[in-house]
Amino acid sequence: MADDANRRTAPTRRDYMKYGGAVVGGGLLAGCTGQSDSGSTPEATPTESETSSETTTPEDSSYTASISPVGEVTFEAVPTNVMAYSPQYADMLVGLGHAESLNSLGFAEDYGTSLNYFLEEFDASIDTSGLTQLFSNGSFDKEVLYELDSDVHLQDPAWLSTFDGWSKEDTQEITEEVGPFFANRYSRQHAQPPKGWRDGYRYYTLWEISERVSQVFQEGERFAALKQEYEKLYSHIRTNLPPKADRPTVGLVSYWDGEFYPYRMNGPGFGKAHTRPMGVQDVFADSDRTYAENYGASYSFEGMLEADPDVILHIFAVTPWYDWDEIPQTLRDDPLGQKLTAIQNDRLYASGTSFQGPLTNLLQLEMTAKQLYPEQFGEWPGYEEGDSYPAFSKDEQLFDHARVADIVNGEL
Repeated sequence: MADDANRRTAPTRRDYMKYGGAVVGGGLLAGCTGQSDSGSTPEATPTESETSSETTTPEDSSYTASISPVGEVTFEAVPTNVMAYSPQYADMLVGLGHAESLNSLGFAEDYGTSLNYFLEEFDASIDTSGLTQLFSNGSFDKEVLYELDSDVHLQDPAWLSTFDGWSKEDTQEITEEVGPFFANRYSRQHAQPPKGWRDGYRYYTLWEISERVSQVFQEGERFAALKQEYEKLYSHIRTNLPPKADRPTVGLVSYWDGEFYPYRMNGPGFGKAHTRPMGVQDVFADSDRTYAENYGASYSFEGMLEADPDVILHIFAVTPWYDWDEIPQTLRDDPLGQKLTAIQNDRLYASGTSFQGPLTNLLQLEMTAKQLYPEQFGEWPGYEEGDSYPAFSKDEQLFDHARVADIVNGEL
């Protein structure tokens, strides 16, 4: 850029933050001290967690947090101006009490609408009116990151490298001149990172990522309180599942222009953190067409009728990206669609999103349990465009919604 030379002579965020550790796969912070994450481990059980090193002394108020593929980052103060691309990180900011620090989202209005469907249940929300939309014409301009002047960028630099016009040099420049990156994208479905980032890339659970972000914002107590509610909910659901023989067959799909795009219910990654615990019989478990593995694969109505699950969950249906007023009627009107068992038994449900942080995850677990197992967990009332999350009575809730709202509001 024309003014890069002048810009680099000005004070940088290195006056505010110091960086430690090497960035896995690219050495963006090569030459700094510390260690980065290495190796790859399977997802932890719901009660497992790891913590990054943290240093606080009377002489030095700095502290560290680490995440793959970034490595270890040292902060001099809690970030107050934060860029987040994906909605799960905005969810984390709300849950940790730092929603006001958010300055941007990849798709500000759409992500905000999707988040608020869930967040409003906890007397919280994302105000999109002042947020910068990052995505534009296949990428986003590096100049936007200079203008935002963020203390930290909650975006995976490995994923950032796949955007048009971005290179590791660009990422290094922003890291040095503006602020560090801190996120992990490919844990969503355990997909392979791009070349140059694969060596040592580590996959985390949703709650492990959330814990690492909580360390950035020094909100360990609030994170622990949220995780305690999650563990109680998870245990409640798993303990009350019916025997395997009595569980329904389920298809997790998205429907678009006459085709069904299947996902694996029990697949790895935080994108399935609300479906995997349900232990269902997944009709697409052995399919070679699931969306995570082959983005061009799909099933016609004939193929869907052959699979014929007892229940169909439509992923992302409670977001602005699908017209839920139209999809159920389209399936009921189709000569083959109306033969589907799930359609005949009124068991086509609008499901949630794979871009889930801790707050969304809690409600999506409750939602999915009710959709799949109404006899055990109570009926799900359905969804229409513009609905809010259902106002269940305390007896109908699978976890204490008011307690989570208190945590969000800092009443620990």
